[in-house]
Amino acid sequence: MSIKTLDKKLVRDLMQMRGQVLTIGLVVACGVASLVAAMSTYDSLQWMQASYYHESHFAHVFASLKRAPLALQAKIVALPGVAEAEMRVVYDVTLDIPEVAAPAVGRMIALPKSGAPRLNQLHLRRGRLPNPERPEEILINEAFAKAHRFTPDDTLRALINGKYQTLRIVGVALSPEYVFAIRGGVPDDRQFGIIRINHDALTAAFNMEGAFNDVVLRLAPGASRRQVIEHLDELLTPYGSLGAFGRSEQLSHRFLTDEIKQQGTMATTIPPIFVAVAAFLLNVVLTRVVSIQREQIATLKALGYSNRTVALHYMKLVALITLAGIGLGIVLGSGLGRLMTANYVTFFHFPVFLFRVQPWIPLLAGGVTLAAALLAALNAIRRVVWLAPAEAMRPPAPRAYRGSFLERSGLMRALSPQGRMVVRSITSRPLRAFFTVLGIALALPITILGLFWHDAMAHLITMQFTMIDRSDAIVVFTDPVIDRARREIARLPGVMQAEAFRTVPVRLRAGHRSYRTDIMGIGQGAELRRLLDAEQRSIPLPPDGLLLTDRLGERLGVKAGDTITVEVLEGERARRDIVVQAMVNELMGLSAYMELRALRRFLREGETISAVSMAVEAVRANEVYTQLKALPKVVTVSVKAVALQSFKDTTATFVLVFTGILTVFAVIIAIGIVYNNARITLAERAWELASLRVLGFTQGEVSRLLLAELSLEILVAIPLGWWLGYQFVAAILAEHQTEMFRIPPIISARSYALATLAIMVSAIVSALIVRRRIDHLDLVEVLKTHE
Repeated sequence: MSIKTLDKKLVRDLMQMRGQVLTIGLVVACGVASLVAAMSTYDSLQWMQASYYHESHFAHVFASLKRAPLALQAKIVALPGVAEAEMRVVYDVTLDIPEVAAPAVGRMIALPKSGAPRLNQLHLRRGRLPNPERPEEILINEAFAKAHRFTPDDTLRALINGKYQTLRIVGVALSPEYVFAIRGGVPDDRQFGIIRINHDALTAAFNMEGAFNDVVLRLAPGASRRQVIEHLDELLTPYGSLGAFGRSEQLSHRFLTDEIKQQGTMATTIPPIFVAVAAFLLNVVLTRVVSIQREQIATLKALGYSNRTVALHYMKLVALITLAGIGLGIVLGSGLGRLMTANYVTFFHFPVFLFRVQPWIPLLAGGVTLAAALLAALNAIRRVVWLAPAEAMRPPAPRAYRGSFLERSGLMRALSPQGRMVVRSITSRPLRAFFTVLGIALALPITILGLFWHDAMAHLITMQFTMIDRSDAIVVFTDPVIDRARREIARLPGVMQAEAFRTVPVRLRAGHRSYRTDIMGIGQGAELRRLLDAEQRSIPLPPDGLLLTDRLGERLGVKAGDTITVEVLEGERARRDIVVQAMVNELMGLSAYMELRALRRFLREGETISAVSMAVEAVRANEVYTQLKALPKVVTVSVKAVALQSFKDTTATFVLVFTGILTVFAVIIAIGIVYNNARITLAERAWELASLRVLGFTQGEVSRLLLAELSLEILVAIPLGWWLGYQFVAAILAEHQTEMFRIPPIISARSYALATLAIMVSAIVSALIVRRRIDHLDLVEVLKTHE
């Protein structure tokens, strides 16, 4: 019977605390849901990537070269550790797409004569493979098809070895080699398409019969990738190889892995903070809830209930609230995880959608939260349950009052009597006030964690696409050409400014560390491409030496003044030591720079250029891009506006979708924190407030006393929350950098304001609820509880 009686009390307590039960449950649910959604999304993306690579026989080693005879294939296959090799012909061509002014780039890859490739196998989404008897038939990648709404039987024109040809699309496919189609450092599905074409048609167009210029390898289990690459380089170097590299340096894989890693970093940093904040709130709230029921606990003990039975009763109360929140959080997290994973797959271009919630994820989230809640309850109960019933039934002994610093300093004299009461109430219970302020303050950083990503992405875009790259478009040539090409482009109607630069593929070595990248040679006084230091000041190009981005310097373990080895991967493949003159601050990519004439001296070549940056009149932009399609040796025209939109649609979207969900969770947690603090403060102060009403204070005056105390705590908590918000952001971003880009710890005034507004709105709503309860206090009943 005793247990049944306590169960009835449990139900009654839950009903009386339904507002607090709901908000605490939502706080728990948000913390659990954020962890379940983020971790499940991360796990599912890894699972899809691994499954796709395995089923498609994604290659382990890649190499591009000028031209090599097919007879070399036997030697490549015979290399130790090579399980399978595929020789290919690959060329980038200019595409003329109807109703699109800017020329796009098509990477043409010859299909094997046998039909479909064995390595990097294609996943046909629509249509069919090209007929070997029809050289005009092609297969395109799905992302490019979606960007231009291409369907089978549509046509496009391609400038193949100086001649425009009309090609007919017969199918749309996916490839593990181009989960992201990247050219120039940013995925660009509008300006870069992957085209599969019949082997004989492509080799005939470029005079590559009996030859290849690209090779992919699959390694045998346990093979040393480094040794295979070294042996492959020995074979291919005489044929103009740009250097073999492993899967980790393949652009699509690197970008995909970085994005998944980014999701993993967010999953292992931000949600645990949410769970920790939820656990802290539970600890504070439940400790105070149990303390309020001190007299009830004493009464139960006086009626014969054992310490164990009373403790179990309150543990049930805590467990029911927490388990309800955990259950809701798991369901909500699973649904959101599925939505987040589906959103990523839209951009990652996997052939199948795979989502799973591994059992350990909800068990971890729920177990940590439940353990924190039960420990909080035990901490509160043990201080009350061991008291003798007669002692526990009396109110706690009055606190010994000592004047605070404010009292002794005379500053309190400037306050009204009500103001003094508020300050004394806070200073007389400093520990309670500290935890209240800390709880409210923690609501700010978790809200800021969701909001700051918008600021960081906006800053990244401004830095990279406005302050560093100030051009409107970049024209890239098939091979280095003489500087006269820049002058020809500069004379085109609508081109306001044209600056040339030279890029060369290299491998940088510093001790045992190395990195494959390009050195970009920039002309002295260039305005369309600027190099900035950490303070965003323009860096003058030194007449000699190398400049590295700060993150590349960190990767190589070098700084300004150090000497590194540069291995050129084209032409004569020079290998020389060079001094690092300065570090450059860039948020995207890991790059190296030299003054243009210095780079030419380093390469021992004449006035050659690889590309031209242009500033174009906006009203004549389409006219300029149309003219560029007809220029010889132009392989691509990269339009910054299109690349920027592509970046926003891919990388930025990945981050903002996840953080948008976190922002909603953060606001709910903020509301829960503020509301529960207000409700518990009212419960703790009910007897004092009722006494003031009996002494003649009006309802408004009594309400203002309590709400003024809450307002003062919020005012103290807000700047603390701002500081904590920045510290949380900085700590997370320290673990959040990828090779493709670095997210800066930028938090705008707008984000601080929105986070603060969420707290203020929560406070106002809580104040209205508390005011209503104060107005309906039963003075006799409240005062009788302390008789």
